[in-house]
Amino acid sequence: MQNRPVSLSVSLPRSVYIHVPFCRHRCGYCDFTLVAGRDDLIGDYLSALKRELQSIDKPIEVDTMFLGGGTPTHLPNERLCELIGVLRSRFSLAPGYEWSIEANPRDLLDADKLTSLAGSGINRISLGVQSFNSSELSILERDHDGGIVREVTAAIRESIPNVALDLIFGVPGQTLTDWKSTLDEAVQLRPRHLSTYGLTFEKGTSFWTRRAKGTLSPVPEELEREMYAHAIGQLTEAGYRHYEISNFAQPGFECRHNLGYWNAKPYLAFGPGAASYIDGVRRSNHRSVFTWLKRMESGHSPVAEEERLKPEQAARELIMLGLRMVDGLDLDEFRGRTGFDLIELGGATLQHQLREQLLEQRGSRIRLTNAGRFVADSVVSDLL
Repeated sequence: MQNRPVSLSVSLPRSVYIHVPFCRHRCGYCDFTLVAGRDDLIGDYLSALKRELQSIDKPIEVDTMFLGGGTPTHLPNERLCELIGVLRSRFSLAPGYEWSIEANPRDLLDADKLTSLAGSGINRISLGVQSFNSSELSILERDHDGGIVREVTAAIRESIPNVALDLIFGVPGQTLTDWKSTLDEAVQLRPRHLSTYGLTFEKGTSFWTRRAKGTLSPVPEELEREMYAHAIGQLTEAGYRHYEISNFAQPGFECRHNLGYWNAKPYLAFGPGAASYIDGVRRSNHRSVFTWLKRMESGHSPVAEEERLKPEQAARELIMLGLRMVDGLDLDEFRGRTGFDLIELGGATLQHQLREQLLEQRGSRIRLTNAGRFVADSVVSDLL
């Protein structure tokens, strides 16, 4: 299958995701598409990305753009500037745009790199902090400490005020007191946005293997539940709006790019493992960086899977995505968008979840309860 142009004539996406698959080291819990210690491939990656971007039949204006990974800021400054230049040549930024980049705190100790980001048009930086506790950071195989986070956050703010911090709870050996301390440290930095993710042991990761061997133990589920509940309470009290299962923001600083995903809006995506959604069709690129590179170099399509969603599939996917948001789904809006009645589509399963108080109906809205949010994946999978 040759690499064919992507037609944007029916439903023009206003969001773009770019996957940058490079890291210094693959952390033990990470199952994302990336290569570690292969900086020799960065030039090939940029050449291949340029080819993939040529699949757009015309330059487009976007409201949001997100550079994720991997670690985009792992790229040397010159290469990072090259990537940004390529994107600026293919996408124009709409008034009031949001352009995010994921960053490793240590990378931004490089003043030249931070200066480049500040002058690039990027206006939101998401820092992979995970913890301020040295012991936890060691377990998570991170290469920074709390001092670096504080230094880098202050430096970023001088030119890019919209800073987001990612945190992880449920780290082996972590106590509720440890987690409270991490939240305290994070709140003191007054980021615009905070994400709190429960640690997961994904198949294929070293954490998965170590757990199976008994050399690494997850925290008890009840403790993890307490940690999640405490995050909701503490961050809400600190003035952050809990707007999605794992995400909190100062009013007006919700991640607009991710809100597009959760509202099932169309978006483009480029790079290995990236998935786009246009006109009811989901296309997923090859996850292997090497396969993606070879296909781009040979002029073939990078797409590994393509699926056109049937109307009921699209409706159920909207349930899956929409329930991630704390406000949930509006029944009338759902019917207007999909043609389906959400209550009827959910059937006996939805009624059971309402009785179990995993879901609740308030007026015309259906949403997860706090208890339901903690087990959101199982609640949603049952509905699918």
